[in-house]
Amino acid sequence: MTVPPGLIDALLTCASDAVIATDHAGNITFWNPGAIRIFGFTVDEAVGRSLDLIIPVHLRDRHWVGYRRVMQTGESHYGHGDLLSVPALTKSGQRISVEFTIAMLKDAQGRPTGTVAIVRDVTRRFEETRALKRQLAEAARSK
Repeated sequence: MTVPPGLIDALLTCASDAVIATDHAGNITFWNPGAIRIFGFTVDEAVGRSLDLIIPVHLRDRHWVGYRRVMQTGESHYGHGDLLSVPALTKSGQRISVEFTIAMLKDAQGRPTGTVAIVRDVTRRFEETRALKRQLAEAARSK
């Protein structure tokens, strides 16, 4: 497969979606302009830091149990086209809703070395859906 010139740079420097890569330990190794826009942390503030930077405290234990298992086994429940939806944190401490896909990074022997995720902020859509559900529930109760 031939990659058209400029394609990789265009994807990685896109400012609409976040592209975040991590190493085997879960430390951030790549943080693109989309990640800066969505989460508010600069490249210097994010690269080298743990993913805890954007994971809400109450979800961290569950996240790390899964992450360590995947790094040990190379097997994930996700990553086969699954779109995951989770809450995340911004630099200001605001909780947002994000959707992402994830892929494993592997060495020449096929062993896991980290992950790469493409992340989209879906907070507005999530809030609109929640408001519509509330309106429907209120309408059903008033009948």
